[in-house]
Amino acid sequence: MTAKRRIGILTGGGDVPGLNVAIKAVAARAEDREIEILGLRRGWHSVVKIDPADPHTLEAWTIPLTHERVRTIDRTGGTILHTSRTNPAKLKSQDVPAFIRAEDRAVSADGALVDCTAHVLRVLEMLGLEAIIAIGGDDTLSYAARLHNEGFRITAIPKTMDNDVFGTDYCIGFSTAVTRSVENITAVRSSVGSHERIGVIELFGRNSGETSLFAAYLSDVDRAIISEVPFDLERLCKFLVDDRERNPSHYAIMTISEGAHPKDGTVLESGEADAYGHKKLGGVGALTAEEIKKRTGINIIYQQLAYIMRSGAPDSLDRMVAVSYGNLALDQAAMGHTGRMVALQQGIYTTVPLDMVVAGKKRVDVTALYDSENYRPKVRDMLGKPMFLY
Repeated sequence: MTAKRRIGILTGGGDVPGLNVAIKAVAARAEDREIEILGLRRGWHSVVKIDPADPHTLEAWTIPLTHERVRTIDRTGGTILHTSRTNPAKLKSQDVPAFIRAEDRAVSADGALVDCTAHVLRVLEMLGLEAIIAIGGDDTLSYAARLHNEGFRITAIPKTMDNDVFGTDYCIGFSTAVTRSVENITAVRSSVGSHERIGVIELFGRNSGETSLFAAYLSDVDRAIISEVPFDLERLCKFLVDDRERNPSHYAIMTISEGAHPKDGTVLESGEADAYGHKKLGGVGALTAEEIKKRTGINIIYQQLAYIMRSGAPDSLDRMVAVSYGNLALDQAAMGHTGRMVALQQGIYTTVPLDMVVAGKKRVDVTALYDSENYRPKVRDMLGKPMFLY
């Protein structure tokens, strides 16, 4: 009797709405093709923690994704597979499990980091996986690209609420993040207006200011600060004071990306760098709010939306894209078309080489979509633009 084909799936990095939808779509499509889907728990952390000689680790770090298991998961946000920011190529020496063989470790020159990719490949072979569908942002998918270059079959699905994965116009999670942001900006207007203050809304966005830009564009705030354009604090203060004076309700409101910084400053980071070299961002909105109050004498309402942006069930657009990406990714993996990332370009579903993820950084098209002098979204010409304005 021929063994049933088996494909793995994992989610890594920050959670976003739509991950469970994509997981369910993959599992449902696989059932039609009589392919077994094995879920790997906590992203790339799973294949580090599995000991080929210990069946108990297999039970702890994997889960068969049967129809019964995934039937209702699309109704909630987050990921049933859980997630991590583990990079098996850059593990701290103290985090390497003792069972990993010496020949499966490559230690850095200073002895601080260990590359356990050889162990990962051994685990994947033991699991009998013909391919993995990796769902993640550029960090998670950069390790997927590494495995592809090592000869293992990978198909990738891009997700990030920042919408900053290079090679695709759209990532799962972006629409819901913007929707949540617009809803909360609209809600907080009542308090900002009642107290005649200036509202400062800080949004996620490390390298790309798309969430700040699009949330500001759709909620029609007064000013938007994005990661790509350093801002002049004195000019921003003057704009906001003028905006407040012109408003019959006597308030002004602005958005700011967590990765933004003033012209004479740097991006605000804190804590220890993670396995992909990133420190925690956040707080630039609070510092900017303090400076605005100090320079203008006007009281501030500061709100950091943070995880609210990525919480809860996905909106209809993220559901549509997640289902489509899941179906496309499973089809590609089943046909052996691996080393690819599913993508949307100019509103068309397609695939691109997985290596493209690490080939560049996706940023806001400032010339086409932003007024750098006045710190405002500005779509200069709608004619011929696709739905996502790219």
